[in-house]
Amino acid sequence: MRLSCEVSVASRLLPSAGLRGPGRALRAVLALGKAAGGGERGRGARLLLSTARHRPGSHYQLRENVEHLFTKFVEEGKATVRLKEPAVDLHISKANVSQLKTFLSAVKLAHRGSDEESLPLSTLVPPKASEVEKPKTKMTITSRKDYPLTRNFPYSLEHLQASYCKLARVDMRMLCLKSLRKLDLSHNRIKTLPATIGDLVYLQELNLQDNQLESFGVALCHSTLRKSLQSLDLSQNKIRALPAQFCQLRELIHLKLDDNHLVRLPFKIGQLSQLRFLSVARNKLPFLPSEFVKLSLESLDLFGNPFEQPTPLLPQMQLEIPLTLLEYAARATVNYRIPYGPHLLPSHLCVDLDLAKTCPCGRSCLNCFIQTTLTMNLHSVAHTVVLVDNMGGTEAPLLCFFCSLTCYSCFLDRHLRSNSNGRGP
Repeated sequence: MRLSCEVSVASRLLPSAGLRGPGRALRAVLALGKAAGGGERGRGARLLLSTARHRPGSHYQLRENVEHLFTKFVEEGKATVRLKEPAVDLHISKANVSQLKTFLSAVKLAHRGSDEESLPLSTLVPPKASEVEKPKTKMTITSRKDYPLTRNFPYSLEHLQASYCKLARVDMRMLCLKSLRKLDLSHNRIKTLPATIGDLVYLQELNLQDNQLESFGVALCHSTLRKSLQSLDLSQNKIRALPAQFCQLRELIHLKLDDNHLVRLPFKIGQLSQLRFLSVARNKLPFLPSEFVKLSLESLDLFGNPFEQPTPLLPQMQLEIPLTLLEYAARATVNYRIPYGPHLLPSHLCVDLDLAKTCPCGRSCLNCFIQTTLTMNLHSVAHTVVLVDNMGGTEAPLLCFFCSLTCYSCFLDRHLRSNSNGRGP
């Protein structure tokens, strides 16, 4: 029976001799078994503590030799085994919780002398070097010839980079790395993303720069990435649009979408309240969504988009008077925050409600509205703004919706009044 963990050994005699306490914890393997050889020396269970510095390890007798087991923090992978002879404490940490519980139960049985009847003890042998080495947490691969084809990735990886490897798809072995926090698959040939990327519950950074992606799956937007993902790089791909559900990734801080084929940004982009760095240069955006005004950014780059000229006085009318019953009901559902979902409404109605437009007055509209574009100074949402064009501009057209003729008339009054005062639109 073996337990991989970190261990520090503290002698209880040191303080009385005026010596320092235990050193720092080292990566180790604790093994429970019988000593090599027969006779009296080989009887009874022993504990073998092996580290990378001393693989043959230190042997400790267990039978009637365990003074106490400290298990208050066992759910955190921590415990202490106090031995009588020698007078030492073995402080265990960073152990697998279930394995630690099993190991401590076996130690208790060994102390009681019931090892021969209850424990299948094997002869103790020193562990392999790979078992006591510190787990590998970072791996960088930057060429196809270095890519591991016949061996697995270390399960302890937290940072994996596999760039310039000509990968046509995400390697499913990567999706078994449950400790992964940063995954860099830039400069490959990946066309689609598996939904199982969302099973990487600790993933904070995902770099997919310079691939052949054409979409970002809705399933990823519903996955655990909603709570973990903070940085996403989708630049230099072939994405034309991101799904509306993309804005459920509300922990995003850095978002790069440069050099794609984007014709629009997610409609509810204002829900990305943590977003601080946004780059969407060299795409095909004609305007910005209305909720763009809700962002609070440190840096914004929209250079190289073919923005249209704002036309505040030439609206598109999609207003029915009187409003339909469906429109009234939909507006009331959103305005009064009435709960809804597929268990209550048809799925297509849920999608429509998720995409409800917001009027400057604060009320919502669904399919009946007045649409126009206004001029927006990008400094109102970002501290640092990269020029939108070569002419030095920092303004862009903003798509705006009005829920009624009254709201649009109020806007016109303000617009004409500001023009007459010489302040421009």
